[in-house]
Amino acid sequence: MTGDTVGYRYLMPLVRPISDSTVVITGASSGIGTATAYALARRGCALVLAARTEPALLAVARRCDELGGRSLVVPTDVTDPAAVERLAASAVAQFGRIDAWINNAAVGVVGLFDEIPVAEFRRVLEVDLLGTAYGMRAALPHLGATGGGVVVNNASVLAEVAMPYQSAYNAAKHGIRGLSDTVRQELRLTGRGDISICTVLPAAIDTPFFRHAANHSGQVFAPPPPVYPPTMVAETIVRLLQRPRREAYAGGAARLLGLQWRLAPALTERVLAWYAQRTQFGPGAPADSSGNVFRPDADGVPEGGWHGRRRQVVRVTAALGLAAAGTAVGTVAAMARQRRQVR
Repeated sequence: MTGDTVGYRYLMPLVRPISDSTVVITGASSGIGTATAYALARRGCALVLAARTEPALLAVARRCDELGGRSLVVPTDVTDPAAVERLAASAVAQFGRIDAWINNAAVGVVGLFDEIPVAEFRRVLEVDLLGTAYGMRAALPHLGATGGGVVVNNASVLAEVAMPYQSAYNAAKHGIRGLSDTVRQELRLTGRGDISICTVLPAAIDTPFFRHAANHSGQVFAPPPPVYPPTMVAETIVRLLQRPRREAYAGGAARLLGLQWRLAPALTERVLAWYAQRTQFGPGAPADSSGNVFRPDADGVPEGGWHGRRRQVVRVTAALGLAAAGTAVGTVAAMARQRRQVR
């Protein structure tokens, strides 16, 4: 199985077969959102596609219809809670109900924390974290009205670990993970356990995100290898709809990083900072740019063109595996030393 699952099997799946389900996807105009729309269209889903770039959404919708799905385009800025409520209402008006909601919309800004413009830092939190919160608030009553359903929040492996030069994105994704856990608890406590809240934690993915991000680093922003195709995350999300879990990694590197972070967080933090410094930037010196943080700039394609970095998957994953083994050995040794000192 691609992607690792984390947690217990107590979450409820879709009430209906996936081919008879209505799924809302935010951030559907490129990257993981587009790949997920195509994966669900192949299974016959009714899809409600949301993002800021209407031409890109229309192109994705046409392809979804060709693949066997049924689609509705609703241009939406997820930072506007009223607009997100209208998105939910449009889905119900067109297809009669909502069975699943995928919070995927995201923007990013790269640069040193104290050099990122405050407005851009705030906007990343508004899109990535508050956009997810508004999506869940809009989805919950409709999912409850249809007897249950599934929410999938795209949180990234950076919800568990952290990388330098991405402070706003790291903060937002950590927030999504905590928000998901809290809402899941509340649903269970209030008798709404038929609504499942799932979090997906992908590794670096070959999407346009890295070219569209705001950039104040003075270097070309690139995904640190290994880089996985967006179809892998899409299939992980489809499986979460059918067999919900609290969390699911997408990509072996994400699983390894999470393991290292839990075993030896201080050491892994240092190693990951060193690794990110040397791998998440490419050649060139672009001018400062706000990217797509404030203006829509999607192109309706899943991939970002980082195919060369995909070829490093085996080599880098093997290196991460050795690092994880070394971390585990170091942790066990440290625990043994502590026990000896206590004696």
